[in-house]
Amino acid sequence: MSWATSYIDKLQKGETCQFCPRGNSMTGLINSGDLVTVTPVGDTPLEIGDIVLCKVKGADYLHLIKAIQDDRFQIGNNRGYINGWTNKSKIFGKVISVK
Repeated sequence: MSWATSYIDKLQKGETCQFCPRGNSMTGLINSGDLVTVTPVGDTPLEIGDIVLCKVKGADYLHLIKAIQDDRFQIGNNRGYINGWTNKSKIFGKVISVK
């Protein structure tokens, strides 16, 4: 069970969720302990620069979309690291608010 399992479950049920992620990989956009609001993706168009809750190579991330190629999305943090590629079915939610 991952840190994000309960949030992913809510998003897959169509519920918006809020939580306070920990870590420094998104500093500048999301600081450790900030309150984020994440809404289900559904049919929402995704763009480069969106912050999403997703799964890449079996790991859960709240990171940026860095590139889009057809139905694939490259995910990375705000410090220049690239996690890898995933498809839209593995993108569960989009950040709509950071406080």
